[in-house]
Amino acid sequence: MNRASKPRGARRREALIGYLFASPVILGLVIWVMAPMVGSLVISFTDWNVLTAPHWRGLLNYVGMFTTDYFFANSLLVTVYYVALNTALTFVYSLVLALLLNWKIRGQGIYRSIFYLPAIVPLVASSALWLWLFNPDFGLFNQILLALGLHKLTWLVGQTTVVPSLVLMSVWGGAGNTIVIFLAALQGVPRPFLEAVEIDGGSWWHKFWAVTWPLISPVSFFNIVVGLINSFQIFTQSYIMTSGGPNNSSLFYVYLMYRYGFERNEMGNAAALSWILFLMVSALGLILFRWSREWVHYEGAAA
Repeated sequence: MNRASKPRGARRREALIGYLFASPVILGLVIWVMAPMVGSLVISFTDWNVLTAPHWRGLLNYVGMFTTDYFFANSLLVTVYYVALNTALTFVYSLVLALLLNWKIRGQGIYRSIFYLPAIVPLVASSALWLWLFNPDFGLFNQILLALGLHKLTWLVGQTTVVPSLVLMSVWGGAGNTIVIFLAALQGVPRPFLEAVEIDGGSWWHKFWAVTWPLISPVSFFNIVVGLINSFQIFTQSYIMTSGGPNNSSLFYVYLMYRYGFERNEMGNAAALSWILFLMVSALGLILFRWSREWVHYEGAAA
């Protein structure tokens, strides 16, 4: 008996049972996600310092961000720079390593473990390690540069080098999960397709561009989207390692939200910043999904 032929009462009972099983997830979504979002939206239209009653300001928090707040514009530019650089380098680094780690060689599991290991290192602990590596006086990186006859770099204490330095750290620590996802996609590429290219005299580049890349394009798109979203949320590295310096050159967007909300007790401005970020990331997501139609190929999709 199909569902359409069942009595209305039986269909209602089935629906009720389904909702009961799904209720923990639905309640969690409403209580822990939707309700805080609505609350933060209301707060973004107020002047509230947590200690006193909020005062309604309307759109003044949003207007002030775009007209008079230097730190908003600065943090947005710094964050976009970081997001673009970190997402691109992480994507390329992860894809190249995944292609290398997909080769059938002795000790393959050991190599995979080594490159995934940074992903499970706590961020605070790795930040302490990288602070020593980046030290401009006795850090390991500058000692290597001196041994090679090169000049020292300022790393975290230079306005032009602080963001690339944090990107270097983020690529090292954040590529592990992306590599694993790429590896799973590469192992799903049918071997007969690659062999057909070999028979036709194609090189490794022809195999990659004509077979591998189109088949892993959905996973590539997923990694780009997730990488962009995660990059926009950078906070810990700046908070622990640079405190937004030097001269606000690593004052990332989420760190600015933290300053407004928890250092200056301006919850209205902090909530407004969070909603501006939400709208920017949502708009970027829509652009990416439209762009993906040109190069992402899904299995079974019509040509």
